[in-house]
Amino acid sequence: MKLRNALLILLAASTLTACGGVDPNSPLGQRQAIFKQMLKTSEDLGGMIRGRIVFDEARFVEGAAKLDQISRTPWQHFPQIKEEDHTNAKDDVWKRQARFKELADDLENSTAALVVATTAKPLKSSDLAAPVKRVEDSCKACHQEFRNH
Repeated sequence: MKLRNALLILLAASTLTACGGVDPNSPLGQRQAIFKQMLKTSEDLGGMIRGRIVFDEARFVEGAAKLDQISRTPWQHFPQIKEEDHTNAKDDVWKRQARFKELADDLENSTAALVVATTAKPLKSSDLAAPVKRVEDSCKACHQEFRNH
């Protein structure tokens, strides 16, 4: 009897788990994963600049390159027509695609500029503060226009 009850509970729990969440292979799931990577990487870089994390030149250079690479990937996961998933993106993403692309391009340009800034040796966190702020400002501008908070 205990085994049967345990199996029923396990089956119910796995069924509920399968019903919740976002399909990681869906466009929404893909871009959420990418944006989480971008946020983590950006927070680490900003933390080094602001002294919350010890500045590590090699780790900063690696993080800037990673951020530049992944900043170019989420846009392919915004379909031409809005999906029915529960997204934090405003309808304006699909209504104002030219502006959305403009802000995406600005982010890509700011991450590329950050990578260029990491080539000036020796690296000093004070010299990297402005390029990091530009990346952060690019993210913020897009969120303000196109993300439901």
